[in-house]
Amino acid sequence: MNVLAINCGSSSVKFGLFAAPAAEDRAAGVRRLAGGHIERLGTDQAQLSFEADRGAPLDTTASVRDQTEGVRRIAEWLGATSLAVQAVGHRVVHGGPRFRAPTLLDDAVVAAIHELEALAPLHNGPSLAGIRACRAAFGGELPMVAVFDTAFHASLPERAWRYAIPRELADRHGIRRFGFHGISYRAVLDRYCALTGRALSGATIVALHLGSGCSAAAIENGRSVDTSMGLTPLEGLVMGTRSGDIDPSIVGHLSRAESVPVAEVERWLNGRSGLLGLSGRTNDLRDLLAHERDDPGAAIAVEMFCYRIRKYIGAYLAALGGAQAVVFTGAIGERSAEVRARACQGLDGFGLTLDPRANADASGGERRISAAGSRLEAFVIPTDEESEIARDTAQALRR
Repeated sequence: MNVLAINCGSSSVKFGLFAAPAAEDRAAGVRRLAGGHIERLGTDQAQLSFEADRGAPLDTTASVRDQTEGVRRIAEWLGATSLAVQAVGHRVVHGGPRFRAPTLLDDAVVAAIHELEALAPLHNGPSLAGIRACRAAFGGELPMVAVFDTAFHASLPERAWRYAIPRELADRHGIRRFGFHGISYRAVLDRYCALTGRALSGATIVALHLGSGCSAAAIENGRSVDTSMGLTPLEGLVMGTRSGDIDPSIVGHLSRAESVPVAEVERWLNGRSGLLGLSGRTNDLRDLLAHERDDPGAAIAVEMFCYRIRKYIGAYLAALGGAQAVVFTGAIGERSAEVRARACQGLDGFGLTLDPRANADASGGERRISAAGSRLEAFVIPTDEESEIARDTAQALRR
């Protein structure tokens, strides 16, 4: 079965086409046939980079208005390669309390995902656009599956998922910690076990997905037991444009002080805060690192970004009673040696010492970056959400 995995973000579309094994054997994996991405949607200079086992690659810039047009271009390019698409899997960020496993898409499921859009305003909308675009490109009869980021965190114990607000209000309105980046965490956890020879049921790690959106997860014996994002993807670490943890009273205070509705303050916290809000210049960490010596705003943005990561590592090591490793993934987690070094600074008391040379290695790929003899190990493991989506889609359709 050839499964197309679609991963729609707020300004990008990533995809992979995979050949899934005929037998229901998760360990058998999937084989990549094609893949690529479109970055900077909504501009005249969107970057398109596609490649396949057969057929000419595409590496160009063009005007791509939105996720709908991006998926259409991907479908047209795949058609030119003569690679058949027999099923589609979509990353959906928020599944709420209902969706705890990959789910076959129908009109009722699409409607339910739409109802959850308010809880993930930067994410569920693009996923729905991708779903509709695939229906238009491939026809309504092609089977499609939604794979939910929140599903990995369904194992959270009540002490971790419940908020300390009146129980009747929380239960009536479904207010709880859901957690996100679950597809990425599961992919990285599988690779950590493969690299170390540990059984999934014996793997206890602190995992950090650091990109435009950032989160931390405490994983005990292969199951998520705590995570930094909550009811929505706004809570937790400092992110590109999201504030992360704040005093909840700030929302009401700003609403009154600026004479704006609460919804407008929420938009500020999602789209004008984080690295962008702190620096006043950009949400691009590379630019901030390059200017932190001459720009106080850039300096405090970087310092707070790394400090919050270090604080969560320490908290989750305490919650787990120790761990085998700290694992970095996501665009920043994989590529920024400076962030990894600063985030791990001062964690010697937990038994973590980085190997400066291994950490600075820019060749990429999976690797251990902790020093020989470090009691707590550290790894960089690139995430592969698309292959995880394809694997889940194939299994869901077989069932």
